[in-house]
Amino acid sequence: MLPTNSTVEEKEKLIRGAQPPWTKPILLRIPGVPGRRLRVLVPNASRLHQLRFLRNGRRRGPLLLCCAFVAVVFTIIILTRKPHSQDWAQPWQPIHTGDPSTLIFGRENLQRIWEWEIASGHYPSRRSIPRQIGLKDPPLNPALPAQGRKAAPSRYRPPPEVVTTSADTDTLGVGPKRVYIDIQSAPPNVAYPPRPVPGSVADMDIVMKYCDFNENKYVRDCLEILRLGGGLDNGMRVRRGSMDDWKYIYVETAENSTDGNDYSTHQPNPIHRPVTTDHGTDPNAGLEKKAEVDWEPQLRLPPTLQHRPSVSLPEPCDPENPRIFHMFWTGPFTDKPYLALMSFLFTQNTGIHLKDWPADARICRPQFWLWINPGPAAAVPNPSAMHDMYEQLKASPWAAPFLHPRFKDVVQFKLWNTTEQLDGIPELKSEWRALSDTLFNSGGHIINVPKKEEKVEDQAAADGNSTTTTTKKDDNDMLNRTGSKSSSEYDRLSVILSDMARFVLCHRFGGVYLDADTIFLRDWEELWGWKGAFAYRWSRLPKYNTAVLRMHKGSALGTFLFRTALKNGLDFHPMSVSRYTADAQTEGLLLRLPDALFDSAWLNTEFYQRDRPPQPYFEEFANFFDTPGRDSAAPQALGFEGFFRGAYSYHFHNFWWKPFDPSRNWPDLGPRFAAGERAAREALRADGQATGADKGSDPLTDKDSVWDDKRDLDWSTVLKRTFESYIRGERPNMYGEWIQW
Repeated sequence: MLPTNSTVEEKEKLIRGAQPPWTKPILLRIPGVPGRRLRVLVPNASRLHQLRFLRNGRRRGPLLLCCAFVAVVFTIIILTRKPHSQDWAQPWQPIHTGDPSTLIFGRENLQRIWEWEIASGHYPSRRSIPRQIGLKDPPLNPALPAQGRKAAPSRYRPPPEVVTTSADTDTLGVGPKRVYIDIQSAPPNVAYPPRPVPGSVADMDIVMKYCDFNENKYVRDCLEILRLGGGLDNGMRVRRGSMDDWKYIYVETAENSTDGNDYSTHQPNPIHRPVTTDHGTDPNAGLEKKAEVDWEPQLRLPPTLQHRPSVSLPEPCDPENPRIFHMFWTGPFTDKPYLALMSFLFTQNTGIHLKDWPADARICRPQFWLWINPGPAAAVPNPSAMHDMYEQLKASPWAAPFLHPRFKDVVQFKLWNTTEQLDGIPELKSEWRALSDTLFNSGGHIINVPKKEEKVEDQAAADGNSTTTTTKKDDNDMLNRTGSKSSSEYDRLSVILSDMARFVLCHRFGGVYLDADTIFLRDWEELWGWKGAFAYRWSRLPKYNTAVLRMHKGSALGTFLFRTALKNGLDFHPMSVSRYTADAQTEGLLLRLPDALFDSAWLNTEFYQRDRPPQPYFEEFANFFDTPGRDSAAPQALGFEGFFRGAYSYHFHNFWWKPFDPSRNWPDLGPRFAAGERAAREALRADGQATGADKGSDPLTDKDSVWDDKRDLDWSTVLKRTFESYIRGERPNMYGEWIQW
């Protein structure tokens, strides 16, 4: 009985609380799983019926019942509608919407390319394989450790006819265990960072997690994690708290990580099988083939490689993963390849800080191969090209220091011959000559190089009559340029040739290709340890920049790229390569790393992330050579350690005509290389480009004055002088090691 002092509102509250719930459960039978039912909540009809008894229910009850009925019907339609876009055979859209397809490989070949790369240990990532590839079973991945998942109980497995087609395919890790390491300088030796652990590996899944521009990650934050995880904040760590999540470098153990799990019965989540009830279904359904080109025949791939941890190798260098840096250069040797080589000696573990390289060393020494194209990009080398190349190198003040015997084991000069190199690519050698007239193809823009005309002399000229006229070759013509002298005299042909050369060199010899406008900023040990192929992102665009390119010798990925490029006009422009991989769903095999690792200023120069820029802050690439006055105290105050600390290299984007050190534009390497310095100073004086430091009678005996130097030194100058002081023996390299002569 209700209390006599209850209000009307209290009475309604009690009545409302006594009503049945809005929903009631029902049990539905699950097909294929006997003995189990699914509990589903449905609207309670009796509760809806009682709405009429509420206050003002006669007016609101029918309206609420109508709304509830519409909501239930709409929900049922949404849940039962077939997702038309989830069929595995649905054609995918390339990222270059509107561009014609470049695809020449059918689904079976694409599957074989993925399977070859994964089995060879070239996919050390947990990222899924695109479902459009249509793999039936999860590939075993020797470059990933097992996650310890056992086979699911049988009653939870779906029946054989049930297929998941809405998700990608995961690889199944069966490789060695990973141990993530904390790299720091140990007190009291904290003046310099420690060298990376031999055989260590950078986990690019973690790097992508903290550095991917697609995920709104800042370059500044990425560089901090790269610094701390790589131990480059030696003695200057101001972060507090656990930083285990920022550890991105690991070493692999010798033992396997499967721990006895039976992966033969493991049902991965998800597993992808194409739904094919009709055996006559086109296996390439959903693939958009390049027009007027047949599908490529079945690929002939070499045997897969064996992924082995560094600790299990009999020798420190893995023959299947040679540590070779490639660089391509055309024209006179200048301060640009000079500084690239100097930064290589200053940062990489070349062993020049040791008197003799130990026979039992467990460190693999990297090599730098500088490929010289001796003349214009369209010219054919003469028979004496090798001899002429070395004579020119000896005579060049910028190149001659690297011919010193101290560097013979780590720096090598190679002669580039286009015909020889293309004939060395099995995928091209029998077909590329048909495209020789359009060899210089950049993004579909073709520069035609006319064939050399036979010289025909007029009979009158032979008789001594001057009735013929001769046309003098213009060395500044685009076809005859050797190097870029200014922004208006750009050697475009050499740039196009280098677009192709980088893929040729990596596919023939393995290793990493770098553009000549690149400066090393740290040891690449853990990048060599990561065995996947990679380039990096084109700033804000989800495309490749191949200024840094890592590929494996004779890989399935290389075969795919060369055959695709051949059928698309031998076009190796980065934007074209982006189309090839996007159309074929092979982007995962050529990882697009964040540009923070190799090109940290790029986003800022395009007006991105200027609210929180990295150090230094460049509004344009020219700031590297001409640092603005407001920032010009930083280069001398911070030095090499304050220049994009954490990045692996810096790409200054051309500026071939800008000297690194305008007031001392010569190789300043001390008495050991005095002849080259004298020649460079005298050449500047003869050309009328001498500054106050060059105007004496003998540039080496006359004492330079500090007043002849620029007051505020630019970043390019500070880096050049830092590297040179190491070669002169006045300071150690970035890891505290002194050069030994």
